[in-house]
Amino acid sequence: MITVTDNAVRQLRSLLAARGGVSDEQGLRIGIAKGGCSGLQYEMSLGARKPGDAIVAQDGVEFFVDSESADYLRGATLDYHDGLTGAGFHIENPNAARTCGCGTSFEAARPA
Repeated sequence: MITVTDNAVRQLRSLLAARGGVSDEQGLRIGIAKGGCSGLQYEMSLGARKPGDAIVAQDGVEFFVDSESADYLRGATLDYHDGLTGAGFHIENPNAARTCGCGTSFEAARPA
């Protein structure tokens, strides 16, 4: 499904701890929605697992991808960056034909 870096795992663990601790019910929900400069945009939120979600469990935390977003994210890597230009989760997506300058939206590659 997706690859999650150690930085992303540490950040999710920190976010969940700040909300009262890591639980089996909570994780980072990752999805795709229409919008943004390039047509599709990434959405991420802390939330509960839902029926049909793909689950990536790593080092005691879970990342959830809804079934409609799974094809757009297959083979992608989720990382967390904290630098001079800002901090946040970042997705490297091999399914993106092009991305906008801010990196939060993309155009999906056409299937061959």
